[in-house]
Amino acid sequence: MKPNNKSLIVFRDKKIRRTWHDDEWYYSVSDIIAILTDSKDEIAYWRKLKQREPELVTICHGLKLPARDGKLRYTDCVNTKNAFRLIQSIPSKKAEPFKQWLAQLGKERIDEIENPELAQDRVKEYYELKGYPRDWIEKRLRGIAIRQELTEEWNDREVKESLEYAILTNEISKATFGKTIKEHKNLKDLDLLKKNQNLRDHMTDLELIFTMLGEKSTTEITKSRDSKGFNECLDSSKEGGKIAGNARMELEMKTGKKVVSSDNYLSITEKKNIKKLKKHDLS
Repeated sequence: MKPNNKSLIVFRDKKIRRTWHDDEWYYSVSDIIAILTDSKDEIAYWRKLKQREPELVTICHGLKLPARDGKLRYTDCVNTKNAFRLIQSIPSKKAEPFKQWLAQLGKERIDEIENPELAQDRVKEYYELKGYPRDWIEKRLRGIAIRQELTEEWNDREVKESLEYAILTNEISKATFGKTIKEHKNLKDLDLLKKNQNLRDHMTDLELIFTMLGEKSTTEITKSRDSKGFNECLDSSKEGGKIAGNARMELEMKTGKKVVSSDNYLSITEKKNIKKLKKHDLS
């Protein structure tokens, strides 16, 4: 199961790109080199290092990460274990603090696997630091758990990640709110190109509640029908979203108010309290 963590983490003001692969995090080799050396060209440094120690090539995976131009490009990456191997080949006074930091990340991940509540506590702390209301945070965390349950069902039922997940999620959204995710983001004046502007982080309480209802209903329908593959899961997604959509429309009829709102939390998410977030690396 892929954790809800960001693809960028920070070590002493330096950003390290990473991606989830084979049930563990893989880190950009060039970003690690940039941190540990004073080289002005970490790519060239890595090229020479591979020439000097060819066996380093065997510990890397070519995985897609966002490049400086914003496009996804294949990048040499290592997992935590092989990051230590890489560090051994780089003479640097900065290596020991970096080793300790990596070891701490690894320990936290193991702890979270053994006790998933720890992961939720870290996410909760992240939202609290940003300034979200506590009652909203509780709904957001519950929504994350429901979303994970749904994606696990899709994964077990031969739905391919990424594109197919996005299509199914969009169908639930359309049936629940009468809007695609893109339309919903546009209504809230969110920038479609900014990955940090997650629609769910800008939903109102009611929008979160109906999102949970649509996804939980989809999970239960998928299980009861024993849906297999993308097409059957697509039908279940439409039905699950429809249940939430009907409930939404009934509430709107009774209250005379629309559930889907242009309200957002941009005033919170655009405030970057760097000092606090550095002390609490919630990656």
